[in-house]
Amino acid sequence: MPRKKIVEETKSSPMQDLIDQDVILRALPKVGDIVKGKVITASKKEVLLDLNGAMTGLIRNKELYNEAEEFANLKPGDETEATVLELENEQGMLELSFRYAGHQRTWSSLQKLKAENQAVAAKVTDANKGGLLVMVNNVAGFLPVSQLSPEFYPRVQGGDKNKILEKLKGYVGQKFNVKVLDVDPDNEKLIVSEKAAWEENQKGVLDKYKIGDVVEGKITAVTDFGVFVEFGERLEGLVHISELAWQRIDSPSDLYKVGDAIKAEVIKLDGSKIFLSIKKLIADPWQNISEKYKVGDVVEGTVLKSTAFGLFVKLDSDIHGLAHVSELSDKKIDSAESIAKPGSVMKFKIVSIEPHEHRLGLSLKALNKGKEVASQSSQDSGAKEEISKEDAKKEETPV
Repeated sequence: MPRKKIVEETKSSPMQDLIDQDVILRALPKVGDIVKGKVITASKKEVLLDLNGAMTGLIRNKELYNEAEEFANLKPGDETEATVLELENEQGMLELSFRYAGHQRTWSSLQKLKAENQAVAAKVTDANKGGLLVMVNNVAGFLPVSQLSPEFYPRVQGGDKNKILEKLKGYVGQKFNVKVLDVDPDNEKLIVSEKAAWEENQKGVLDKYKIGDVVEGKITAVTDFGVFVEFGERLEGLVHISELAWQRIDSPSDLYKVGDAIKAEVIKLDGSKIFLSIKKLIADPWQNISEKYKVGDVVEGTVLKSTAFGLFVKLDSDIHGLAHVSELSDKKIDSAESIAKPGSVMKFKIVSIEPHEHRLGLSLKALNKGKEVASQSSQDSGAKEEISKEDAKKEETPV
């Protein structure tokens, strides 16, 4: 009901009229306010609300549709809320909105979930290479791939983005338990985390483990940077490539495959992240390296890899060494691969051993220099022998 009509219908003394008019005007809602009322009539096209018998509100067109389900299937006599859009429309009624009211209420509920750190269900509607598109309380949100728990994280060897997307697409239609990470009603931005909800449930389980514990489990994924191991009560830990073995390895897949049973030691706990080591349970072969090798020894090894800074060489199953590019030749070379390719079996001279650093230095240059010295020494001996023979002949020749 318009303000003018409300004031005209108030009949009393002039002073009372002024007082009543002021009270009524101050009681009138403002644009953006949420008002309560009873449903007079309801259809698919419009809903009329009685606001305390003083005003009538109209909800129509797109303002009938909203994120909240509570406004659906309204019938006469039901109490509900709506947001004021206009104080007086062309019909002399308040123009109201369920859509905006639902929008406000839904985003407020999401802000409350974040503030209280509560979990909520999220339905996966689609996926892209960055994560999952979800619906939370009828609001569209995003679940980044980094916020998936170990159970759902799409690990793909080589990090193929197309294969990762394929795995993510497989979650469409599923419901995840999530926590709200970021909520911004003004920009309609909602970010959630499935991992955060999972971590909350795993707190008691994680507390059972400490650094130094030995666990047994099965490898669930093999990646370029290490292997993931499932153990205990659906926990998962990472064995980084540097913790797989004492020797240098190019790819974890050279040693392990999915399904392999292993033992590992817990070396770090960081929230829900568990870091393991397999090599900690294996005796360090570098501790007794002096029993095998010494500086100056000439050894035979197989070239494993050629890099810009030299050749990685396998001396035995445990000990690998590096022939730095500066130790490959006296002459300038374009690359280490011009000297030897992977698989080449060659002899080297050991020029340094650092057990604590797990380093062993090899040299072709020092080996070749030794050969040159030996060759020169042999040539010098031969020359001296020839001179001695000549001198002997001179002495035997009669004057």
